[in-house]
Order: sequence, then C-alpha cells, then structure tokens
Amino acid sequence: MIRAMYTAASGMSAQQANLDTVANNLANSATAGFRRRHLQFEDMMYQNLVTPGSAQSTSTTAAGLQIGLGTRAVATEIVNTQGDFNQTGNQLDLAIQGSGFFQVTRPDGTTAYTRSGNFHLNNQGQMQTANGETLTPAITIPSNATAVTISQYGIVSATLPGQSAPSQLGQIQMATFPNPGGLASLGGNLFQQSNGSGNAITDAPGGASGMGTLQQGALEGSNVDVVEEFVQMVLAQRAYESNSKVIHVADDMYSQANNMVRS
Repeated sequence: MIRAMYTAASGMSAQQANLDTVANNLANSATAGFRRRHLQFEDMMYQNLVTPGSAQSTSTTAAGLQIGLGTRAVATEIVNTQGDFNQTGNQLDLAIQGSGFFQVTRPDGTTAYTRSGNFHLNNQGQMQTANGETLTPAITIPSNATAVTISQYGIVSATLPGQSAPSQLGQIQMATFPNPGGLASLGGNLFQQSNGSGNAITDAPGGASGMGTLQQGALEGSNVDVVEEFVQMVLAQRAYESNSKVIHVADDMYSQANNMVRS
C-alpha cells in the first residue's frame, strides 16, 4: 500500500510536468516561429517478485511476477511541423517554407538558430532579430535604399537612388540538422546545436540539401494547435485525478490495516 502511494505520486508528478508543457505551448501559441513541445514518459524500474522464465517447483513460469514502481518524464520532443503563414507586408519579414533555420550570431559571438524571421536593421544597416542577434552571414542594406527584395532563394537586392536596376547585396544562408528535434532551446525564439541534433548543415534556401525556401513579407506562426492542447490538458487532468484517487484508496487501506492491528 505504501508502494502504491509512491507509484501514484510519480504519476502525479509526471502529469504536472505534462501540464507545464501544455501551458508553455498555449502561452506561445502566438509566438512567431515557435515549435510546440511534446512530453515523453517512461516506466520506472520493476520489483521482480518472480523473474520471468524462472524455474518453479513443478514447471517454468513464462510471465513472472513484476510490480511496476511508477513513471517519470524523460524528454520534451520538439515538434517541427510547419506553422501557418501570416502576411505582414514588412519587406524584412521572412517565413521559411519547408525545413531549415535562420543562422544568427548572439552578442557573445556564439551561433544560434531560429525560425522567427521578423528582422530589423541595426545602426549599421545589418539585418538582426528583435533581440539584437545578427543574421549570419551578415547582410548590410544601405540606408538610402528605396526598396528591398528578397527572393525565395535568399538573394537580397536593394533599389538605390539613381539606379534603374536593383543591386544584389548578398544571399541568406540557412541551416538544418540531422535531428532538429534534438536542438537545445535557449528562449527568445532561439535554438542551439547539441549532441542530440547533430552538426549543422548549411545551404542556400532551396538548395540541394533539401533546404526550404523563403517568402518575403510574411511570418511563420506558432505550430501550436490550441484545440489539441486543450485536449491534452483535459487528459493530463484526468490522469492526475486518477493517480490522486489511488493515493486516497491506498491510504484508506493502510488505515484499515492499522485498525486491525490495534483491535
């Protein structure tokens, strides 16, 4: 009965982590480029009262007798499905159609990756994120440019005064990974390469490596399905309540056993 209490408590703790994940998904349902998380569980060790396949007095038992000791949360998987596009009309807003991430340089010099393409210009005319991470490789747009055009293949051009044809300023390079779900989340719409993601594979948009293409004047929204998250929230609540009920029942049984000893 004491074991049942600890087993049910592990289930309550796991569902609390599940609800925390759902809450984070819902909180970021309007965050550009956000990738929803899915919590993964595993069962914990078992107490072997009778080992499967062990010899008994008259026969060999096939199933054995094992009592599970609960569950725990082991990973949050990043779900990399495509988010919906929102047209903004801003010439520096970019959405990725397909796989890939923008490469940005953080203030400390390290490289991070993002799906959020709401870029702005800094005081040097370089494209950067809202938090000041510079697009890598750097694209510098002259302050007197009258129009900026970014093709689906990442070629950045600007129309300058006195010129009839746009001038090409550079080409955006993106990155993908053998396992994008293994990227480490940094916050601020940023990811970092990890051992789980593998090394970055860089290429131009639409390149031979299977990189996605760009759409100018649009932003990719979060891939959170609010209805699905509410369903997951209800399931987490029901599982939490069920584990809580197990604790109450185990406590009642324990109390009855104590009363038998006293009587």
